Amino acid sequence: MKLAARLTRFSLLLSSTVLLLWLAGCGGYVSSSGTGSAPLTPTGLAAATANAQVNLTWNTTSGATGYYVKRSTSSASETQIAAPSTTAYTDNAVTNGTKYYYLVSAYNSYGQSANSAEVSVTPAAPPPPAVPTGLAATAGNMQVALSWTASSGATSYHVKRSTTSGSEMQIAAPASANFNDTGLTNGTKYYYLVSAVNSAGESLNSAELSATPTAPITPPAVPTGLTATAGNAQVNLTWNVSAGATSYHLKRSTTAGSGYTQIGAPPTANFADSGLTNGTTYYYVVTAVNTAGESGNSNQASATPINAAADVTITIDPAKTKPISPYIYGINFYSGNPGVSPLLTFDRAGGNRWTAYNWETNASNAGSDYIYNNDSYLSGSNVPAEAVGSFIAADQGQGLASLVTVQLQGLVSADENGPVSVTSPPDLTRFKTVVDKKGSTFTAMPPTTDASVYMDEFVWALDQKLPGIFGANPTHPTFLSLDNEPELWNSTHLEVQGHNPVTSDDYITKTINLSKALKDQFPNVVIFGPVHYGFQGLYNWQGELSATPGGTNWFPDKYLQALKTASTSYGKPLVDVYDFHWYAEVYDASGTRILNLNGTTLTDAQVQLIVQSPRNLSDPTFRDDGNSNPWISNELGQTPINILGRLQAKINAEFSGMKLAITEYENGGWNHIAGTIAEADTLGIFGSQGVFAANFWPPNGTYSYALAGFRAFRGFDGANASFGDTSLQATSSAVQNVMVYASLDSSMPGRVVFVAINRSSAAKVTAINGQVLTGTAHLYQMTAASAQGQNPVQPVAVGTIPASGSSLTITLPAYSVTTIDVR
Repeated sequence: MKLAARLTRFSLLLSSTVLLLWLAGCGGYVSSSGTGSAPLTPTGLAAATANAQVNLTWNTTSGATGYYVKRSTSSASETQIAAPSTTAYTDNAVTNGTKYYYLVSAYNSYGQSANSAEVSVTPAAPPPPAVPTGLAATAGNMQVALSWTASSGATSYHVKRSTTSGSEMQIAAPASANFNDTGLTNGTKYYYLVSAVNSAGESLNSAELSATPTAPITPPAVPTGLTATAGNAQVNLTWNVSAGATSYHLKRSTTAGSGYTQIGAPPTANFADSGLTNGTTYYYVVTAVNTAGESGNSNQASATPINAAADVTITIDPAKTKPISPYIYGINFYSGNPGVSPLLTFDRAGGNRWTAYNWETNASNAGSDYIYNNDSYLSGSNVPAEAVGSFIAADQGQGLASLVTVQLQGLVSADENGPVSVTSPPDLTRFKTVVDKKGSTFTAMPPTTDASVYMDEFVWALDQKLPGIFGANPTHPTFLSLDNEPELWNSTHLEVQGHNPVTSDDYITKTINLSKALKDQFPNVVIFGPVHYGFQGLYNWQGELSATPGGTNWFPDKYLQALKTASTSYGKPLVDVYDFHWYAEVYDASGTRILNLNGTTLTDAQVQLIVQSPRNLSDPTFRDDGNSNPWISNELGQTPINILGRLQAKINAEFSGMKLAITEYENGGWNHIAGTIAEADTLGIFGSQGVFAANFWPPNGTYSYALAGFRAFRGFDGANASFGDTSLQATSSAVQNVMVYASLDSSMPGRVVFVAINRSSAAKVTAINGQVLTGTAHLYQMTAASAQGQNPVQPVAVGTIPASGSSLTITLPAYSVTTIDVR
């Protein structure tokens, strides 16, 4: 019985244990004592991701003293990884891109609950920050302060720098959106980029910015060399340029040493003080100014204006007028000239390159300029006439008339395959034949495999691209030039002409035939010819003719008579403009041609050669003085050259109505005030002599001083003020020293504009008499002093003087060009 009782008790204990284990598996726990239970299963488990991190939260479970967090990378296989006491846990031992599964259970002293519902989540890296914007740079002394707009999500930034654009390297990694780059070199331009950075990576670079650190600006030095030159009711003042000055304060008193009052703030180192009382002594000082302040006073200078007798008298005859052609303010290759005035009117595509131009393919030959090369230099396009069409279109966009070349010699490039043999020229396998008139239907895409190129079709194709350019009254017309410098074809274009020059008879025949073909197609087109290279071609067709200085046996005589006969038969002029080139044939004592005098320092003798050279164009009294090799004057029996006067007389006698043009010219002095004076004088001559068109030929190197001559006539106020459109006859009592060109403005009655040239080395009191003036004379001037440091060289305003009656007296500084705008 005892053994049976023991077995029964053991069976009961075993049954109780099994029951408790079963209860625990059902979410509850019953202690062996029967007085408590394990917590309930946690609810509300949620997971949120961050960079390489999972944040878990769940609801509080009543009775729990802690929790078991369980994790796996596959569902239903979680194992414990932590035992937090709170209802949140951050898991930092995860890998971005891997999916994790989580469970949570609660526990207390009575035991552990069942697992929560499973959740899964995949941590991922955040995106890199946005590209920084608003990068700004403030240059200082040996430093640049950078700032930018903060990028969302950025923890730092990479600042990158270089002294060349596009090659920046990192120099710093600031945490905030600003950086001060120090230890730089003043005057060096630095380029900057900024990128934003966080743990996920780096953004793209910001927009590039540049800044140039500079030394602190200090007030400029006291001006030196102040001089005062008295004139009639005015004093002209000049001084040396002060480094760093942006302007000057000119001060005046009638008491020596005190009482100065500021009277002007010129930007350049000269000033004309007008409206003064003759006989009163005026005292002047000048200070230099910039943003840092003002210098001390200069030395004092004084002058007493007087109504002195004029050194030069200019006599205006308002009854003798000529229209001024708008096309005299021209240049070759306008778009390729840096610093050219935006108010020029006329552009030319000419020169050796165009003689063998094939409009169908845009191929051309360089001639003697470069190894007689057939190539695509003028245009790489396969569109017919594109080299010329694009030139004209660009001119139209700039408000310019155009002069383009048609091919007269007879052969044009058939390929772009490099040098052409000149052993036995012409090599006809490398060229096509020019035909004046096609005689069949034109096409914008002509075949390029035939043997001929048609000139009338060429001009038609241009009109198809730009309709109306050859019409009666286009806003910006296009004129046609009959080739280029034909007397030299056997040299400049040996590859097509061969060794024998074209005869004057053959040339005239070619001219008549091609002109007829062009005028048949476009009756109103204006044609230029013969485009001489210089005096010998014009005078005797490069030695073919037996011309005499005063005879009617020059080439122009032969040409004009033949063209008049042909034109009369045709019913209208076949050639409208007699065109030639004029490069000054003037040489200094050493034999150097003035075109090669390109220095900034010249002797007085060299300056005089340059500034006097334009007189060979039209002065019937000038005998090429000082020229060490006056071969043209000698050819003309040591008489004045006066080439425009001679040609105009022949035109008047032999083909009245033909116009004159000089489509290439130069006078030298490219980097000296002498070049400005010569160019301004040349333009004045063109206007006063009634020249129809002219184009300056740009030399190699720099030539800002020569281009400044245009600015005496076009945009002299820095804006749009220009010389008038009607020339008034003006004569000078001392043309070797001073010449004045006078004009009226048909768009503004009463406005008179003068361009006064002083080509002497001394100031000249100049009286301009004969033209009624009303209003105020506004003065714009160029001198060696005013041009110093300018780029481009251009006129500066030097004051005003009252203008009334029929006389105006002004003191012209030595070697100067002064534009006087009376309005």
